[in-house]
Amino acid sequence: MKNSRGVGASSPVNGRQDWDTRRKRKIAEIAQALSVSPVDVAALRRMAISEGGLLTDEIRRQVWPRLLNVPLNVLDEEPETVERENNKDYNQVLLDVQRSLRRFPPGMPDEQREGLQEELIDIILRVLKRNPQLHYYQGYHDIVVTFLLVLGERLATALVEKLSTHHLRDFMDPTMDNTKHILNYLMPIIERVNPEVHDFMQQAEVGTVFALSWLITWFGHVLSDFRHVVRLYDFFLACHPLMPIYFAAVIVLYREEEVLECECDMAMVHHLLSQIPQDLPYETLISRAGDLFVQFPPSELAKEAVSHESMATSTFKDFELASTQQRPDSVLRRRRRQKQTALESSAASSVVAVAQPSAARRFVRLAVMGLTVALGAAALAVVNTALEWAPKLDLFP
Repeated sequence: MKNSRGVGASSPVNGRQDWDTRRKRKIAEIAQALSVSPVDVAALRRMAISEGGLLTDEIRRQVWPRLLNVPLNVLDEEPETVERENNKDYNQVLLDVQRSLRRFPPGMPDEQREGLQEELIDIILRVLKRNPQLHYYQGYHDIVVTFLLVLGERLATALVEKLSTHHLRDFMDPTMDNTKHILNYLMPIIERVNPEVHDFMQQAEVGTVFALSWLITWFGHVLSDFRHVVRLYDFFLACHPLMPIYFAAVIVLYREEEVLECECDMAMVHHLLSQIPQDLPYETLISRAGDLFVQFPPSELAKEAVSHESMATSTFKDFELASTQQRPDSVLRRRRRQKQTALESSAASSVVAVAQPSAARRFVRLAVMGLTVALGAAALAVVNTALEWAPKLDLFP
């Protein structure tokens, strides 16, 4: 769509002035929400969700603890010393942290980065020692380093512990069953919004492994710009813990043309989707994810998520093999070849069945695609849902 320069079109200068005005107003509203007693957590959530998020790391240091309801007395505690020897997780954590160079700001002096890496190891081991029911997973360090860079070691330890026992709890089980179940929500969301993309992905048998690293790192592992990572963390901390899977869905939906133009092959589609673009329109996608959460809440998708379990189970077997032996694409290609003979006999009927959903059903879904909930209304609904969910976990006052 071409941009119009007609009467009333705002210039870049005017646009910048408008944003500066909104930014100042937002900072004042955040300060007001923090100054009242008790703190206006609902207002802080709206600020974290709406355009620009929490704006600065200085504000995040004040607001993130409130979003997670970490008691102030905990924030004042000095972290205890960590014993690394004979710690069952130490070697794996060390390897992952040593590979995390790109997660630190470019140009940071080696001495400073190495000091932060030592702190990162200590935070992870400290949280695991305090909570023996939690199990370390590869990718966890990508989340912890974000909190370390924003908050420092003391605050990061307190918030990561709370996050690990709540939002991230399913990822830290001994098995991946609960992680798999969360991934099962991805395809039903896509199906509700764009059945053509859903049907194409089903036909390609691509599964949901491509979104695994997105989900378990809150996109920290796959986004290169730290500003975008912390913006998403503002959003996720303010919302229901399943919001990251809605955001994963809107990324796939945003790439509709690329997906449908791709060869309908498991390995090809997996490779395309796993290469996440770095120039995404983040504010638009955040707004859209909030809209979809309101339109299709998790309770409405629960049965469909269960119905995808068998496919996700086989996909996860591929993932586990790939993670220990070779690149996922190689496993997917081999699996594709093994299935090819069986697929050929049923391909014609399958294509017809997949490609021609009923006209009425498709019309309804196309109508849904046209729906856009205003960000203010969506943010309010998402905040309310988060506040309804939170007492079950004793997160919020």
